[in-house]
Amino acid sequence: MNPAHERGAVRLTLQHWKDPEVLLVTGFGSGFAPRAPGTWGSLVALLIWWLFLAGLAWPVQLAVIAFTLLLGTWLVGRVGRRYGVGDDPGIVVDEFVGLWLALLAAPAAVLPAVLGFALFRLFDIWKPGPVRLAERRTPGALGVMLDDVVAGGLAAAVLQVSLRLID
Repeated sequence: MNPAHERGAVRLTLQHWKDPEVLLVTGFGSGFAPRAPGTWGSLVALLIWWLFLAGLAWPVQLAVIAFTLLLGTWLVGRVGRRYGVGDDPGIVVDEFVGLWLALLAAPAAVLPAVLGFALFRLFDIWKPGPVRLAERRTPGALGVMLDDVVAGGLAAAVLQVSLRLID
């Protein structure tokens, strides 16, 4: 957990929704869900993947993921400085990047989408070794994003192996 939160720092709230940068880092407001904001953010990311990314070639998907990672890192830093927040629970742009990475090159079908979603959430919540290491060792906005990138990469590997075993 971010040390600023342990001290009772200010959190992003619905009062901040009018700031376009906050709207983006909160996944179009999905991060304002009162319970499980990361899961809600991941569901919005899944919907966006299904509607817009799933049919694209994997290099195009990777470019979108890389762009979102760069933009998200920059915006998380700006929002963090502006409102005095660190890894705020409402910030879910990292879930977008992680989930889209988990689904990179996955077929646009229900089973891979659900399995990718479940694997990503499992690794993001459980935080096995490399995910926890990325979270603890990388400070600032990049640290907010990086643990979800690692969780998404692990989920992608498990998903691709699983899909090949199912075939």
